[in-house]
Amino acid sequence: MLAAIRIIAIFFYFLIINLLLIAVCIVRPFHRNNVHIAGQVYSTMSFFLGTKLVMRTSGAIQADVPYVFIANHQNSYDLLTICKAALPGVVTVGKKSLKWIPLFGQLYWLSGNILIDRKNTGKARDTLSLTAEKMRERRLSVWFFPEGTRSYGRGLLPFKTGAFRLAMNTNEKIVMVCASSTHKTIKLNRWNNGTVLIDILPPLTLDDSKTAKEWAEHCHTIMKQHIEKLDDEVAQLAATR
Repeated sequence: MLAAIRIIAIFFYFLIINLLLIAVCIVRPFHRNNVHIAGQVYSTMSFFLGTKLVMRTSGAIQADVPYVFIANHQNSYDLLTICKAALPGVVTVGKKSLKWIPLFGQLYWLSGNILIDRKNTGKARDTLSLTAEKMRERRLSVWFFPEGTRSYGRGLLPFKTGAFRLAMNTNEKIVMVCASSTHKTIKLNRWNNGTVLIDILPPLTLDDSKTAKEWAEHCHTIMKQHIEKLDDEVAQLAATR
């Protein structure tokens, strides 16, 4: 019964906030802070899941400085949780097909996100070049899910190298965003689904000492270990409830 109530509440809330956000984006289409605002609004839906979001940002993160953000991609709940970590000036890189999703797709496009055609390797490479240009011209940050797909409880999947090649080509720093595990920890029929911890780690400079692939593996190791620490911390919080 609780699950049904939650699903209905989320559906109507999602509909309302998307209409409001689309109105905002029509007034100021492709504004550099549209994604940030959408992320903050979407994260309020975590209330309906019975989860508490706790975001911790490194003091080394500077406002109005472009970064290449990389984050773990777990499941559809990411839309309500890790989106909170979308800081001002950030846009995401997503599949071109996303823009055909009713309401969300139009919002995603108007927010100024970058759409790529993954079926066309040549176009995808051109998009990375275009993304680099936009970062330089508009001082934008770019958000990637370097796993390329949702992990669905399989752990942190291997990283693709696009984000790391972009960071090296633009000389911008990588910022790792880690969220504690949500796979099978959120149950719609349970009133309290605990805490989701989201950490934004200090910026990392990618020099020429490693290739893009080696940097991807290096960051994968750091993020995997940090996510494990977050999961331990969540478990300790649950034990003290």
